[in-house]
Amino acid sequence: MLEVVIFFLLVSLYLYCLLGGADFGAGIIELFSGKNSKEVTQKLVNKAMAPIWEANHMWLIIAVVILFNGFPMIYSKISISLYIPLILLLVGIILRGTAFTFRYYDAIKDDSQKIYSRIFAYSSVMVSFFFGLIIGALVSGKIQSSSTGFAESYIYPWLNLFSVSTGIFISAIFAFTASVYLIGEASDIQTKLMIVKKAKRSAIIMVLSGGLVFVTSLIEQVHFAESFMDNTLANILIAAATLLLPFLWYSLDKVMNWLARVLVGAQLFLILAAFYAVYFPSILILDNGRSYDLMIHKAPDVTLAYLGWALIIGSLIIFPSLYYLFKVFKLEKQS
Repeated sequence: MLEVVIFFLLVSLYLYCLLGGADFGAGIIELFSGKNSKEVTQKLVNKAMAPIWEANHMWLIIAVVILFNGFPMIYSKISISLYIPLILLLVGIILRGTAFTFRYYDAIKDDSQKIYSRIFAYSSVMVSFFFGLIIGALVSGKIQSSSTGFAESYIYPWLNLFSVSTGIFISAIFAFTASVYLIGEASDIQTKLMIVKKAKRSAIIMVLSGGLVFVTSLIEQVHFAESFMDNTLANILIAAATLLLPFLWYSLDKVMNWLARVLVGAQLFLILAAFYAVYFPSILILDNGRSYDLMIHKAPDVTLAYLGWALIIGSLIIFPSLYYLFKVFKLEKQS
């Protein structure tokens, strides 16, 4: 049953990056829109997110529940060592969800909508950045095996060039994913072309920030770049993700909404798969070179059995419900 639990954990993380990431990226796109395009972008974001944005966040809840119940030692180490960025991440999630709800559903439309929009946009950047920063911190090898001081234990493991650059890279991925998905929400060609421009700019920033992650890993001696280069499967997966870029660019030029959406989902899958290929089954690297391993630092078998069956039964309810939600609010409306 351990393999089943790990499968659901990895799938949850992928779906959260794809669907939740697209939500966060929508706020980033909105923040960096000019005065002329900001109102149009806000309407598109409202149209895209309003029916489904709460559902997109269940994948994070599932991942946290799996870690808490199936891998309590790993959950404990992460939540203690990285509690500062985790709190900032949660604050950002609450702020953006609250702001979006008041902006979209508030019966009174006045200047307060501008305040909600700013909170939504800035907190979207905040969430994306700290989500990526935490991922970088997990594999940076800077989390201490034993506490020696406040700064060394709770600040330096995440406040470093490598983790910061990972946060920027993840933010760029989310912005690119969101802009590709927003193209299909536009109803006229001028708006579609405007979003296509944003998607292309986001793609360029994504590639540059991805390179920055490798450079900072060398500067900080994190062994991230070396681990990727030494892993044949990771090289193949990253090469495949890179080869998709020209096809994505072509689909954007031709405004082929669904092809672009499929390709961006595939590209994100390949990037995450390369990450898994390098680090799996490790999920946390310590400063002494040891790691927390999903195959070793697990709950008792009886707990995993209950958790595994709960996930299997839950998936039989969640996936059909999710399909129906998207069918009603997305597929039928766009057909």
